[in-house]
Amino acid sequence: MTQELLDTMPALRIGRPLVVAIDGPSGSGKSSVSKEVARRLRLAYLDTGAMYRALTWYCVSKGIDLEDAAAVEQAARDLVLELSTSPLEEYVRVDGVDVTDAIREPAISSSVSAVATTLGARTELIRRQRELIEKHHRRMVVEGRDITTVVAPGAEVRMLLTASEEARLRRRGIQLGGTQNAEELAAQVTHRDAKDSSVVNFTTAASGVVTLDSSDLDFDQTVAAALVIVTKVLNRD
Repeated sequence: MTQELLDTMPALRIGRPLVVAIDGPSGSGKSSVSKEVARRLRLAYLDTGAMYRALTWYCVSKGIDLEDAAAVEQAARDLVLELSTSPLEEYVRVDGVDVTDAIREPAISSSVSAVATTLGARTELIRRQRELIEKHHRRMVVEGRDITTVVAPGAEVRMLLTASEEARLRRRGIQLGGTQNAEELAAQVTHRDAKDSSVVNFTTAASGVVTLDSSDLDFDQTVAAALVIVTKVLNRD
């Protein structure tokens, strides 16, 4: 599949649902690849990880104890969140405050697992994610850690995007502009994955989920491979 073809792909399943669910560990390229797949397929895009980060930022800004499950769950219900669902722009706002950059800060990255593993809060954010999918008439690329199994198990295409630990650490380091040392990178990638895996499995593909290993692929090659998977799965149906 050439670059020219990728840029001129026709919209698929016009007038019919097309949810592309993409899961994977930290640093696998989920966000950037999913966003580009959404752009190429002319679908809406949802970064569910940004929702957990926004809730973490909200809790921290309000001085909420992240170990207090009841308080974090209530915060999830109270959260006033605006999140871009277009692959062409990015913004995250909490109570009208732009936190797009703030939610990527190391302090939030190191705390987000405490929120993401709070089951009550997770239930509320999953409800919101499903609501957004329906709002976009089930034509959306949705990425995260439990999309293929919990949020949208009935998605038309389900994919697990993975990569070796070495590749994931390298990519996350580049993404953060070299601002993190090796220990901080490990905390953001492998340590967070270990914590989050206590409530959801995002390292092994469930039945019917196609695995895409991007360890030896660059960005364009990974996007191309993802689009091939989408077309093959749809043609199989």
